[in-house]
Amino acid sequence: MIKGREEDAKFCRRKRKRAWRGRRVCCVVPEHGVLSCTTFNILAPIYKRLDHENTRESDYRAYWLSRNQRILDQLLADCSSIICLQEVWLGNEELVNLYEKRLGDANYDIFKLARTNNRGDGLLAAVSKGNFKVINYKELLFNDFGDRVAQLLHVESIIPFSQTGNGDENIQQEILIVNTHLLFPHDRTFCIVRLKQVYKILQYIEAYQKENKLGPMPIILSGDWNGSKRGQVYQFLRSQGFVSSYDQAHHYTDNDADCHKWVSHRNHRGNICGVDFIWLLNPSMQKKTLKTSWNQAVLAIIKNLLRAASLSEYNAFELLKADNSCDYITYSSFCQAMYQLNLLHPNGLESEEIDELWAHADLDRNGVLDFQEFMTSIWNTEWRNQFEKTCEEETILEQEHLSNNEVVYGFTVKDAVLFPPEVETGIWPDNYNLSDHAPLTVTFSPVKIFT
Repeated sequence: MIKGREEDAKFCRRKRKRAWRGRRVCCVVPEHGVLSCTTFNILAPIYKRLDHENTRESDYRAYWLSRNQRILDQLLADCSSIICLQEVWLGNEELVNLYEKRLGDANYDIFKLARTNNRGDGLLAAVSKGNFKVINYKELLFNDFGDRVAQLLHVESIIPFSQTGNGDENIQQEILIVNTHLLFPHDRTFCIVRLKQVYKILQYIEAYQKENKLGPMPIILSGDWNGSKRGQVYQFLRSQGFVSSYDQAHHYTDNDADCHKWVSHRNHRGNICGVDFIWLLNPSMQKKTLKTSWNQAVLAIIKNLLRAASLSEYNAFELLKADNSCDYITYSSFCQAMYQLNLLHPNGLESEEIDELWAHADLDRNGVLDFQEFMTSIWNTEWRNQFEKTCEEETILEQEHLSNNEVVYGFTVKDAVLFPPEVETGIWPDNYNLSDHAPLTVTFSPVKIFT
């Protein structure tokens, strides 16, 4: 217990000493409009192993109670406007009451969502009543074999975001916030399931915006994404205009050289990696249609599976041709190959998605794929080339955006901090015991955008 308090004290001192990184952006709103968001997978006691004989922390009340008290101490010391937690032991009434009591006493609205099929854990989102009013709350159940879920919160700022310099009225800014925890990639066949989970989230957001006739507003996706910057989920979100707030704050790019600068998780296999993200999408930043990004992401997965089998481009083309004697890939042979690549399982691609994928790959619309189309649509698909701009270049608004009519607010990333500090250098300290994840806290500052 003393060790935990020392750990918390070090964190608080570090937060007080750390200088926020200033950014030169257009029309930054005064300091009272600052928003902070924390994401943290707190490791449910039913999953936390205490020794090599598979003893779980959930069997020892004193252990899990003390650890979660320290987690709450840290969360409350951080005072984030939005708190997004994953792996909350919602199956234990005492622990749930603990979080509801302490967060409620700190003036937070609390929203809980258990994973389906009584998995025992789930999500918890807390919204500071002093900063935001919750307009709407929605729950998204993926209903896949991972029993994963997501929360969508539509919030409005209590303190107006003042438009400075031109006498405009104050704006109560609306924001969409998602909290989720994706499936762990146990093997390559799970890639398509994880990608579909993100696709469903983005489809749900699009439908919600359309149904409620919402105007442009920032979107924040927070949670444990169970995948690194090298994965298809990361590339998929980047193709939709989202930026990783932590990478943006630290001027990291999407290049391989920056993929391992920081970590946020030590998994059950002992591997360390960066998997916890707070994604930001500002109004008018989206680059492609959602369906286009989805099709490109799936084709990239197909390419990776073919290359993982050590196939050359010619052998991969032959695989997709199947038994077809002609020098092209037919729709039926393509479907057969998807089955061989294990992409057509119950939680994999659906028939309508296969049709759309085929239409996307068939560049000349003649109903078959020749070798050149295969090379262009599948084999040479390189997402990383599309995101060579640095995060800072994407965030600083270009001057031509300031010449249009409608004014909305977005955010610029002011600071982003992982705890403990060692993880920011790619090291997982052995004496860290709050969780097998590091909490990530991001501070956003409002910025005026002309769309």
